[in-house]
Amino acid sequence: TLAPLRLLREPWNTSEGNQSNATAGAGSTWCQGLDIPNELFLALGLVSLVENLLVVAAILKNRNLHSPTYYFICCLAVSDMLVSISNLVETFFLLLLKHGLLVVCASVVRHMDNIIDLLICISVVSSLSFLGVIAVDRYITIFYALRYHSIMTLQRAVVTMASVWLASTVSSTIFVTYYRNNAILLCLIGFFLFMLVLMLVLYIHMFALARHHLRSISSQQKQPTVYRSSSLKGAVTLTILLGVFFICWGPFFFHLILIVTCPTNPFCTCFFSYFNLFHILIICNSLIDPLIYAFRSHELRRTLREVMLC
Repeated sequence: TLAPLRLLREPWNTSEGNQSNATAGAGSTWCQGLDIPNELFLALGLVSLVENLLVVAAILKNRNLHSPTYYFICCLAVSDMLVSISNLVETFFLLLLKHGLLVVCASVVRHMDNIIDLLICISVVSSLSFLGVIAVDRYITIFYALRYHSIMTLQRAVVTMASVWLASTVSSTIFVTYYRNNAILLCLIGFFLFMLVLMLVLYIHMFALARHHLRSISSQQKQPTVYRSSSLKGAVTLTILLGVFFICWGPFFFHLILIVTCPTNPFCTCFFSYFNLFHILIICNSLIDPLIYAFRSHELRRTLREVMLC
């Protein structure tokens, strides 16, 4: 059967005997994992897909949202849609196979696995990248407010978005092709940790100095107070996005770390058995992000209401 991220579900860098011994040593009840029905994956994927489609439609519809920041948020929504689409495709085929409505050969299933793995890998790399890009964009907005439009031009935003998508596709293709190499896994883990540290440093700097810096700009250039509060509100929104991303994707990356460090340890084997739960968390991340956009942005919330009411 199909398996999301089949290549990461269990460790490959261990002998068959050691792996069976580790499995036997971790045979207690709580190490059996969770049996999550395919219908739950299907329902979450559909809701997430609809939500992110609405976000993309709202940003494209409202000219007031045609700015680099919202273009980056739109790309982040597209990244979330990739998770939803891969989940829907996988679950749909699983249900067809389960009920005997579809009969395929092993090679077709293997190719479908690779496609699903590639979509999820592109999603995680692009999501991390766009979260970093949005953090840098917000940093420039707060600390270089008077020069923001000359620094973050539309042309630079388009080049940034194209570069992120290209790099995400190429790196994910390499990862799926050479997934048995621990160096590839370490590069993915390192990228995740690097982006987390980068965003954490930027957000700490923003919250530590934003009020003082923007107060100075307001007194010298007569900038309206609403601009300062809007910038700080944007920083809070992005911090919430970062926290949700860490909670939802953190267990998955911890799973990768355990594959590299302790593939035969009984505790690690127990952790591997909960892969479906980590997959649910990943889908929940793509479901929660649009709710954060709508809740934190009045303009986007108003446009979403217009889109839903046609």
